[in-house]
Amino acid sequence: MLEFKNVELYYDHVYALKGVSIDLEKGETVALIGANGAGKSSILRAITGLARLASGSVHFEGERIDGQSASDIVAHGIAMVPEGRRVFPYMSVKDNLMMGAFTRSDKLEVRQTLDGVLERFPRLKERFGQAAGTLSGGEQQMLVIGRALMASPRLLLLDEPSLGIAPKLVQDIARSIVAINRDEGVSVLLVEQNSRMALSISNRAYALTTGSVVIEGESKDLLNDDRIKAAYLGGDI
Repeated sequence: MLEFKNVELYYDHVYALKGVSIDLEKGETVALIGANGAGKSSILRAITGLARLASGSVHFEGERIDGQSASDIVAHGIAMVPEGRRVFPYMSVKDNLMMGAFTRSDKLEVRQTLDGVLERFPRLKERFGQAAGTLSGGEQQMLVIGRALMASPRLLLLDEPSLGIAPKLVQDIARSIVAINRDEGVSVLLVEQNSRMALSISNRAYALTTGSVVIEGESKDLLNDDRIKAAYLGGDI
């Protein structure tokens, strides 16, 4: 479904990605783990057209998409949830969600998608007319995930969805990601510093260090990999 091949990317002549290759099959959840500055978010920026590749290529469902505009990439069926819970704070929950459907003209299906998002996140239904800036951090994270789902994506990119969220709500968000993948058939590329959570809910994973993939494999195997334990999981688990 997604082929990210031999990509090099730099900011102000400093390399962010050094010949990185990853892939994702339809129906999978794939995790990207690593410390700050490892290049995880740069991969998402390259996929969504927010960063220009120095070399390499990105293909989605067989079509090359690097070099296309961000809006065209969204129209292909790729939606991104950026780091930092970027809501429109003075707009209502409803209006924030509807912004996610700006590329769609199928009003009946948009309404059905909205109903599905509110069923998925009951807290958003309770706060439907409330200004997004007044929500808790966890509720805002639910809102930005819901907004991305309003685009009816086939591939959902999630950038640090657990960052700054209370532990109980991290569990809720993790369960939501699993359900979105399982019940709605949306493939997921998950960037996370919470490596334990990411490996627990994904099929496969790539570990990055300073712009390069250093370890990759089945997530269940990486949970028991001594190198992953030492570098990302804080020792034995």
